[in-house]
Amino acid sequence: MAPRRWSIARRLFALQLLFVVVGVAVGGLWSWRSARADLESTAAEKSTAVAVSVARNPFVVDQVTGPDPSRELEPYALDLMRRTHTDFITIMAPDRTRFTHPDRSEIGRPFLGTTAPALAGRTFSETYAGTLGPSVRAVTPITDDDGRVVGLVAAGVTVANISDALVPRLVGVVGLAAAIVAVSALFTWLLSRYLDRVTAGRGPEELARVFASYSGVLHSVHEGLVVVDRTGAVVLHNDRAAELLHLSAPADHQEPIPVDVLDVPEGLRALLRSGDRAVDEVHETADRVLIVNQELAFARTSTKPLGTVTTIRDQTELLHLSGELAATRTLTDALRSQTHEFANRMHAVVALMELGRVDEAIRFASDEIDRAADPTAVGSRATEVADAEAAAPRAGDPGSAGTTGSPREVVVALLRGKQAQAREHGVDLVVDTARLADHVPVDQRDVVTVLGNLVDNAVDAVTEARGPGGGGERDTVRLPLVRVTVESTDGRIRVVVSDNGSGIVDVESAYRRGWSTKTAGPEGRGLGLYLVRSTVARTGGSVGVDTGPDGTTFTVELETRGAHV
Repeated sequence: MAPRRWSIARRLFALQLLFVVVGVAVGGLWSWRSARADLESTAAEKSTAVAVSVARNPFVVDQVTGPDPSRELEPYALDLMRRTHTDFITIMAPDRTRFTHPDRSEIGRPFLGTTAPALAGRTFSETYAGTLGPSVRAVTPITDDDGRVVGLVAAGVTVANISDALVPRLVGVVGLAAAIVAVSALFTWLLSRYLDRVTAGRGPEELARVFASYSGVLHSVHEGLVVVDRTGAVVLHNDRAAELLHLSAPADHQEPIPVDVLDVPEGLRALLRSGDRAVDEVHETADRVLIVNQELAFARTSTKPLGTVTTIRDQTELLHLSGELAATRTLTDALRSQTHEFANRMHAVVALMELGRVDEAIRFASDEIDRAADPTAVGSRATEVADAEAAAPRAGDPGSAGTTGSPREVVVALLRGKQAQAREHGVDLVVDTARLADHVPVDQRDVVTVLGNLVDNAVDAVTEARGPGGGGERDTVRLPLVRVTVESTDGRIRVVVSDNGSGIVDVESAYRRGWSTKTAGPEGRGLGLYLVRSTVARTGGSVGVDTGPDGTTFTVELETRGAHV
């Protein structure tokens, strides 16, 4: 794994610290050299002043030309050295022979250094390594009244003493340099912390990659993206947002756009300006329906929001498609309801034919065909689409007062077919139609709808209680049994369907369209009890249920609608 590159903050800190240290080192060296040059210049001036004052002293002039110059001049020179704080004052003959010297052993020996300019009558200064070491010295001639050079005077300060004098200044320079480095390091550290926070500790290479990725994602997403800062100005938006909000095309360097100047509805403008959170808010523009989500934007180490990030989805086309889907789904539900009822009615037709009642079977089927083909039944079918059940029969409708069929024969035929189906599932279906009259003022289609769906649900209930294998412990306790009683009472038909299944947990939910204990197949489930209840409600009858762990009993009474079948 390659080592992580330094962040911008660390690089800036190291670079600035290095710059400060190098700058302070160069400045300190320059200051030291400047101070040394100043001290040497001061020493040269001081030495020149001392040498000239000695050379012009008449006492010195008289002693130089005397028989024993050292006897008088040596004490004088030593005393003057102490008073002027010079390291040496050497009085000599023109031939360099010393008359005075701090080291008495050097008296009488030749002077080490340059003397030619002084012999020419000129005072000069130089740095020269003599018997006392390197020193800054001034040499001047001693002349008599005739202007002849009768001697020389050299006065000076050693370089070692000059360096010692530099120490206090050097300490000050070093202290100042250290203070500058410390203060600069502190400010650089604070700046690096700020940069580390705003760049999330990333280096320039990482920032370049992040920016490239961010730019690509920003302009490729299908949703509109808008970033609003604390001042209420749009500081960033992508191409989709420009299209949805009628903004100018985004550029690499976008100028902030105040929210108040946006050409958007006032509700959306208020949301963008408020900085509040929003989840799937709907805002309508002149030509679009927009779904808006808004979240606060925080820095990684801050609890104060920097602004908001808003995403915008265009739902216009989706709403059109949703409307079309809803209409299609309504039609599908109606067809599924008709398919569900068609199976029950075909059972009745088949059973009538098996009983040899071919005319009755043909008449029953013809009634259904005529009902579907009758133009006056269109309104009834529209109602069926809405509530998944056929409309109430009316006087003059096919299969109403003009029908001569008997409901008893249709009911018996339907129940025979259901008995055959029940035997295939191992269910004992017991039927009692002894008290069912031949002619009852109830539409036979309603009887078929209610009876067929209740029997189917009862068979399903006991089959589920028995288990998919058709055996098990429950078989030794009780066999799956369904009892059906259909009777005529006071111009009504009463249907009682009971089973010994495990009962219904939530009866009210069972009446809802789509509710079922079974997995829905391609044709759908959860229609049986819904159709029973809607049929009873439409005809003015009643439905009751008694359920428990030992089984369920449905009792339905169908009212007369003024038509005889």
